[in-house]
Formats: sequence, C-alpha cells, structure tokens
Amino acid sequence: MEMQLLHYNLDDEARTELLGYLVVVQLIARARTGRWLEAAHVCESVLLWLSSNGGNCGAQERSDLSRLSVTVAEQFLGLPPFDDEAGLVQMVLALSRLDYRKSDVKKILAVCGEYITHRHGAQ
Repeated sequence: MEMQLLHYNLDDEARTELLGYLVVVQLIARARTGRWLEAAHVCESVLLWLSSNGGNCGAQERSDLSRLSVTVAEQFLGLPPFDDEAGLVQMVLALSRLDYRKSDVKKILAVCGEYITHRHGAQ
C-alpha cells in the first residue's frame, strides 16, 4: 500500500476561516460552561474543520491557531450577542462552517483576519 503525503494548503483566507470557527466554538463553550474548551476538544474542532473543508496544516500551525482562538475570543466576552449560547450556535452551519451572512460572524472574521495578517506579515 502506497502512502500519500498531504500537502499543507491553508492560505490566509482559510486560516482566517478556521480561526473564526474556533473563536465561535470557544465562545459557545464559554457561554455554556463558563470555561474555554479543553485542549482535546479544541484539537477535535480543528481536525473536524480541516476535514470538512478540505484543509491540511502542520501540528505547529494547528496549535498556534488553537491558542490564538482564546486570545481573539476574549475580545468578544461580555458583548452581546457573543455571550448568548443560542445566538452563537446559530452562527455555525452544518459541516463545521460559519454562517457568513450573519453580521456577527463578519465581525469575528474581521478581527481574525487582522490577527492572521499581522501574524504572517511579521514573519
């Protein structure tokens, strides 16, 4: 059996979308439990998003985006509707995708895009 290597294929737009998804998932967990997701659940969320969206990236990048998701999510704490579990759940569509038609999703993605742009621009 021949093993195929998967090439890393995330561009900044995909990184922004993944980070935005992780931020929403973190905010849902925080609204539901009062705590951020445990590392294993964040890892599971990353892998679910990558699988559903045809993405692939290295372990270091997955780890970096996972940690960054809390930093970004903290900016939305206490702001309506980002503290409302029901509203946050409505931001996520099937197949681990965000509902890009929602203005609150656009706000989160704008902040995520800034982080991604600055992070990669500094390298």
